[in-house]
Amino acid sequence: MSEPQQPKTSVRTLSVDEDVAGQRIDNFLIRQLKGVPKSFVYRILRRGEVRVNKGRIKAGYRLQPGDMVRIPPVRLSDRPKSSPGQWITKRLDGAVLYEDDRFLVLNKPSGLAVHGGSGLSHGVIEALREMRTEDRHLELVHRLDRDTSGCLLIARKRSALRILHELLRTRQVQKRYLALLAGSWPRDSLEVDEPLAKNRLQSGERMVRVDSRGKQAQTRFRVLRRYRDAMLVEARLMTGRTHQIRVHAAHLGTPILGDDKYGDDLLNRRMREKGLRRLFLHAASLSFRWPEEEGDITVKAPLDPDLDTLLERLSLES
Repeated sequence: MSEPQQPKTSVRTLSVDEDVAGQRIDNFLIRQLKGVPKSFVYRILRRGEVRVNKGRIKAGYRLQPGDMVRIPPVRLSDRPKSSPGQWITKRLDGAVLYEDDRFLVLNKPSGLAVHGGSGLSHGVIEALREMRTEDRHLELVHRLDRDTSGCLLIARKRSALRILHELLRTRQVQKRYLALLAGSWPRDSLEVDEPLAKNRLQSGERMVRVDSRGKQAQTRFRVLRRYRDAMLVEARLMTGRTHQIRVHAAHLGTPILGDDKYGDDLLNRRMREKGLRRLFLHAASLSFRWPEEEGDITVKAPLDPDLDTLLERLSLES
C-alpha cells in the first residue's frame, strides 16, 4: 500500500515592490519558501515551474518593480521540519551590537555558519529570520567564515541592502580584523598584494591559494602585540576574497593559529594545550558612512572571553 500524499500549498502569484526589486529570483524564492532545500528551488526553476510575467526565467534573473511572480504549489513534506534549535538561538540572543531601521550588526559566534547548506539546515540568517518574524526582509550583506567571529552586517530592508552592497563594491566599508599569527616578522607592518584563486580538491573541499591567474587581493597587516612564538595583528581588508586573511597570512609563513585548513598542525596542537580550540580570527570592527549623512557609523565587537584569556596567558609566558 502506498503512503498517502502530503497536501500541497496553493499556487501563489506575488507582485514585486520596490523593497524587493533587484533581488535574484533564486534568493527571493528561498525566502518565500521558508527554507526549503536549495536543490528544490533550483529544480523548479529549471523545470519552468516558476514564472515571471508568465515567462520562464533563469536563477540569476533580477526582479523588477511590478514583476508578477508565480510560485508553484509546494508539498508540505518539502518544507523543513527542523527549527534553529535552542543552541543557535541561545548563542544569538544578545548578540546584536547595533541596530536601526535599515540594518543591524551581530557579533557572530565562532563555529556558526552565516547560512544553511552543506548539511546544515540553519545558519545565522535562517535562525535570525525565525527569531524576528516581524523583519520580513533580513538579508546578509556580506559573509564571515564559519569559524570566524565578530561583526556581521545584516540588512533589514531591500533598499538598505543595495546601498550597503554599493558601499562594499566601492570599498567604502572599512573592516578591521584581529588575528593571532604564528612566528614573528622583523617589521611592524606589512602589505600583501597577492592574487587568490579558488580550487576544489578531489575530496570536494574548497581551498584558496595564491595564484597569478586569480583575482586581486590586498591585505594590510599591523603588529599590535608580540609574544614568545606568536603575534597579535590587525588585518585590514582592501579587497574581500574568500579566506583572504587566512591565505595571505599562511603565504607569509605566519599562519593564523587554530587554522585547521591553512595552518600548522603541530603549532595548532601546542596552542590547543594552552586553551585555543578555534580559529583565532575575529572581525573586530566595521566602519562606513551612510550616503548624505555626517559622520561615520562604527561598530566594534569585543573579543570572546576565551580568546582574551589565551592572550593573558601568552603575556605571562613572554
